[in-house]
Amino acid sequence: MLITETKLQHWLNNFYGYGSWQARFWFIGYEEPGGDVPEEVADKFNYFYAQHPEAGATLCNIRDLYKHVSIGREDAKADKFTTRYDYRFGATAISSTVWKNLIAFESGYDGQPLPDAFAYQQEKFAAPDLKKEAMIPFYPLPGSHTHSWHYNWLNLEGCDFLRSQQRYEEHVYKQRMETILSKIKIHKPEVVLMYGMKNINGLKKSVQDFFSDVKFTQGKGIKLQIPQHNRADINGTTLIITTQIPALRHGRIETGFDWEEFGGKIRA
Repeated sequence: MLITETKLQHWLNNFYGYGSWQARFWFIGYEEPGGDVPEEVADKFNYFYAQHPEAGATLCNIRDLYKHVSIGREDAKADKFTTRYDYRFGATAISSTVWKNLIAFESGYDGQPLPDAFAYQQEKFAAPDLKKEAMIPFYPLPGSHTHSWHYNWLNLEGCDFLRSQQRYEEHVYKQRMETILSKIKIHKPEVVLMYGMKNINGLKKSVQDFFSDVKFTQGKGIKLQIPQHNRADINGTTLIITTQIPALRHGRIETGFDWEEFGGKIRA
């Protein structure tokens, strides 16, 4: 399926993720997932262009978008699922380990018993009307799970910045960061958790350039319990930045943390 410059640029400029800007918890990952198969990427661009043609930072309904994203024939999941909705929200869906840990983080923060994380994923997670979670990719182009850069083959006029991932990230960084910080200032979410981040010092500087009186403190990491992190309090919003991802790296238990305990520590 063809990826056009118009739809790609519209996605880059206006797609900010899923959920609601009025949500209590904003979970900001490094990039949007699902960039291994060109058809899946095109499906996302086409849906967003058709359903959200207006300009402006937009959060989608993840369940509706995923219904329009097909799983390619070469995908290992193709023998079990037809769409991304089936894969994450359908009757035989697969639990997301990242979402499971983010749900645990919320429960720990609120001091509430853990819900059935899989049922919560299927029915409630990032639902716009519940206004509890926003899922925001810092970099909007769907990334590959192998961390390969698949966009340099696109020969689109006006998109020379796609020649390398570094050039692309430099191209979108300023707009993305300023928009996210502006939305924090307007909507005042309770917690903003930026996870899997690189260039921590650059992120902190951007925050302090925007909010001139903000100071960061560093939280010490505790193996298998609390990830090392940086914290700032911004007019009632707690901002957390960490390099860690709420999932085991390569399935190794020694790379994980207790995200429920982490949420409780942040609240305390």
